[in-house]
Amino acid sequence: MRKFISVSCLGGTVKSAGDSKPVPQHSTHRVRIGDLVPADSPRLNGVDQAHVRRLSAVYASLPPVLVHRSTLRVVDGMHRIGAAVLLDLDTVEVQYFDGPEDQVFLRTVTVNIAHGLPLSVAERKAAAGRILASRPHMSDRAVAACTGLDAKTVASVRVRSAAGSPPLNTRTGTDGKTHPLDRTAERIHAAELMTRDPDLSLRAVVRKTGLSLGTAHDVRRRLLRGEDPVPPSRQSGPPPGAAPVAKDGPRDGSGTPVAPAAPAPGGRPVSPRARSPLDTLRRLANDPSLRQSDAGRDFIRWLHIHFVVDEAWHKRADAVPPHATESIAEIARHCSDTWRRFAEDMSRRKHAGVPRGTDLHATQPTRR
Repeated sequence: MRKFISVSCLGGTVKSAGDSKPVPQHSTHRVRIGDLVPADSPRLNGVDQAHVRRLSAVYASLPPVLVHRSTLRVVDGMHRIGAAVLLDLDTVEVQYFDGPEDQVFLRTVTVNIAHGLPLSVAERKAAAGRILASRPHMSDRAVAACTGLDAKTVASVRVRSAAGSPPLNTRTGTDGKTHPLDRTAERIHAAELMTRDPDLSLRAVVRKTGLSLGTAHDVRRRLLRGEDPVPPSRQSGPPPGAAPVAKDGPRDGSGTPVAPAAPAPGGRPVSPRARSPLDTLRRLANDPSLRQSDAGRDFIRWLHIHFVVDEAWHKRADAVPPHATESIAEIARHCSDTWRRFAEDMSRRKHAGVPRGTDLHATQPTRR
């Protein structure tokens, strides 16, 4: 007798036949075997005739076959149907599944890992691959719960099944909620809120940004240390289509590899030292001459708040009503002009040699 198995999937819990307490049965119906459509089974070798013979010996005690009501496709019970045929029966007792048609295979896998003839690891991996192909938004843990695999195995199956497909930034978890994989925009938004109002509670930040309480707390700690609100381990790599970085190619002053020069629009080559603005911002956040002074840390926090990535404004653009678009555009142009003047001032300081007393780096480092 196998132990109790509980699998959370499709918003419900499936219990194994080995549970000492019988699962409450819904109404059953007697259906002709010839009217049923064979199951879209996850079993790679089809029906096991030896298992069919074993079931025929205990047929009277078997549970009803699970059938999709609208299509009459068998969801679970092909071996029981085989046992009925072996006993020269024309009909079987069925229980109907009323879910949508695109959930039939998912339900088939779920119930087959919970009871009956066990699915092999190869069959579970093949099932996970099919589920990910049709439902790439499902998280590794959600697919693992439906297939009886561990999340790491599902992740490796995902890598193989998603080859050539565009990456998704959201996953649907076992709780049925959608969770983004990249929280960069939300972390930057949280940093903006915290710097604007240092007394704002973490729960208020969570409500405004959608971050978890733990992530919001991490953002606050990082800001207090003068660090980037997005940790290096969660910072995304180069954007799709970016030039590959050669291991033995050019490097910057710190020894970090940089992309080789590539022609810019118009044919003018780009310096191999050129970096994306986000990379530059991260390097500034780790610059000791800024991090070790109060004014420097305050400047980095201010810079993080006013730094805007395409993902951030794209996410908020739909909130602007049509009658306010021109006003928002005017504000954006004003901010753009202000940043241009700031950039020109920074360039003048670099070339004119601004006295140290007016530079951010002049502030005495704080004691630690």
